[in-house]
Amino acid sequence: MVKIRLKRLGYKKNPTYRIIVIDSRNKREGAPIEELGHYNPKTKEMKLNKESALNWVKKGAQVSETVQYLIKNCDENGALVYNKKTEVKLSRKAQAKLEEQKQKEAEAAAAAAESSEAPAEEAQN
Repeated sequence: MVKIRLKRLGYKKNPTYRIIVIDSRNKREGAPIEELGHYNPKTKEMKLNKESALNWVKKGAQVSETVQYLIKNCDENGALVYNKKTEVKLSRKAQAKLEEQKQKEAEAAAAAAESSEAPAEEAQN
C-alpha cells in the first residue's frame, strides 16, 4: 500500500519533515517514491506540491492524519495557512465571574429600558 506521510529530519528537539510518498512496508526514513514538499513545525513554514499530492490521493494513496491536515490547510502555492486561535480558555472561576458580569449588564440594560418606557406612558395619558 502506498502512503503519504512525514519523514523526520533535523537534529534533537528541532525536527523538520519532508512530505513523501512511500510504500507502507518501508521504514520512516526509507527511500521515497516521490518527495512532495517539506514542513517545519517550529516556524510553521511549509512548501507542498498540492497538485501532485491530490493526484496521488486519486490514485489510492493513503494519507496520514498530519499530512491530511497540512494538505487541507495549504493555499494554491503550497504554503501553510496557519490560523492562530483567538479564543482564550478561562478557568472556572474566571468563567463564573464573566457570567456574573454579563448578568449584571443585562439587568442594568433591562432597568434602563423600563425607566425610559415609564415617562413615555405618562406623556401619552
